[in-house]
Amino acid sequence: MNVFFRLDQRRRRRPPTAVLGLALDGSRLDGVVVRRQTGALLAAQSFSATLSLDPLNAAPELVGREILNLLEAAGIRERQCAVALPLKWVLTAHTRGPPLPAADLPGFLLLEAERGFPCDAATLRVVTSRYAIASGEAHATFVGIPSAHVERLAQALRAARLQPLRFSLGAFALQPPTAGDSRGTLALMLGESHAALQVTCGGGVAALRALDGITTAENGRRTVLTELLAREVRITLGQLSPDCRAAIARIRIFGPAPLARQLAADLAPLGQALSAIVEPVLHYAESDLGARVAPDVAPSPAFSLAAQQLADGSEAFDFLPPYVSPWMRLVARYASGRWRAAGLTAAAVLLLTVGLFGAQECLLLVMRARWGRIERTVGELQAVQQQIRQYRPWYDESFVCLTLLRELSLAFPEDGAVTAKSIEVHDASQVSCSGTARDNPALLQTLTRLRAVSGVHNLRVEQIRGKTPLQFTFSFQYGQETSREN
Repeated sequence: MNVFFRLDQRRRRRPPTAVLGLALDGSRLDGVVVRRQTGALLAAQSFSATLSLDPLNAAPELVGREILNLLEAAGIRERQCAVALPLKWVLTAHTRGPPLPAADLPGFLLLEAERGFPCDAATLRVVTSRYAIASGEAHATFVGIPSAHVERLAQALRAARLQPLRFSLGAFALQPPTAGDSRGTLALMLGESHAALQVTCGGGVAALRALDGITTAENGRRTVLTELLAREVRITLGQLSPDCRAAIARIRIFGPAPLARQLAADLAPLGQALSAIVEPVLHYAESDLGARVAPDVAPSPAFSLAAQQLADGSEAFDFLPPYVSPWMRLVARYASGRWRAAGLTAAAVLLLTVGLFGAQECLLLVMRARWGRIERTVGELQAVQQQIRQYRPWYDESFVCLTLLRELSLAFPEDGAVTAKSIEVHDASQVSCSGTARDNPALLQTLTRLRAVSGVHNLRVEQIRGKTPLQFTFSFQYGQETSREN
């Protein structure tokens, strides 16, 4: 049974109808677009090229531009991709699993992975494959790839406008360890300059190696150093438990057809020694990928990985790092020490400011709602007040001028000894009166009575002429200073 411990959780994606499979082997990049059509898997487009830039050393943007140019030259527009990583990036470790409760097993495997690798396990993207041999003993193989490698490759692919769905190994794609197959398998995958060796048994990966210097080029033709390859195979088998070696029933060889056939013939004695069938894999069987594949499609890591992604979208043996946004990277970079304190302070100030403005906005909303309910009434009251201010002088109930004239008339004698010809009132306070009097004593009595009136001030005789009758003019100020009608 395979157990895969992942460090990130991804959302469920809808299964795509086409996936671009990429296989990176050193500087060589192979690609194929696998499309599902009427229940069959087709290789719609493909390309093979040598990258001029090293994905691990060159700037990811430049590597991405080169990959994008290759895709455009091949007419490939598919952007969802599954990538087979180079086996040379891989570090492996192995452990035996003692009988443990299921709840304690993840912690034990994590400790064993930290002990087994020659570097800090935190710097690796690690997947774990568990298997059991015939005796019932449990084993686990840890496969790790430096996180920096997969991060740079992911950045380059995003720069090429690609959306990585999965990072895995070509060996896992060509010969997936399945729990349903009880037979052990030794798989050899021939690359440009090396061969991948994978041993699976008990539903897991028991051994995984990259064998360098196995292939050579003579007169433009590639050949396999069979003796060197057989020696490395024997060394690998010698490191396995006897039960695992005894479980190997097949030796499967993947690669170009001529090399695969020749190597199968050369490894026949090894197969007889192991009581295993040696077979070159030149075509896909329907059971390999769960769907029918055209007979002219040769097995390759790129096609197998893309086909598996189309078939079930499985995330087993996936090294793809989680996508971290620039904002989250910035937070992680400054999330310690003084920067963290400064960030928390700034966040608190920002939160307080936002809270104050939010409270102000809420208060404004409440006040606007209240104003909306009384706005019409206020408008009507304002119109009434405007009319009051306009017409108030015509509705003064104090009657200043009439009161003044009444007091002035009462000051004059009733026998007509003093009569008024003209009365002028200015600003309801300045009064000028002209008239005639029978004699001087009658005029003086009138003026005396007028001075006794409340509100009369500054009474002055302006002019007296003649004797009988007297002509006079006097003026005075009335005490109330209000502007009323003319």
